[in-house]
Amino acid sequence: MTLPSRTTHRRKIIAFSPEILQALELLAIDCGRSVQSLADEAFGDLLGKYHRPTSLKEALRESTRRLPANDDVPPKRHGT
Repeated sequence: MTLPSRTTHRRKIIAFSPEILQALELLAIDCGRSVQSLADEAFGDLLGKYHRPTSLKEALRESTRRLPANDDVPPKRHGT
């Protein structure tokens, strides 16, 4: 008896208009890549644009940066 293999990928169904899908498929052919790899790149860029982490390691690193105590900037002095 074999156990089902665990995969790190999850599936999500996303609908594209026929025009967008055709353009993506043509781009994939022209670039010699798959539509999946183009989608991975596009979603990675989108997450980066909004400063969202793409991995657990990044998320943990970013969570420590949100705390002011972890900033390397010295506090401003008032009245000097």
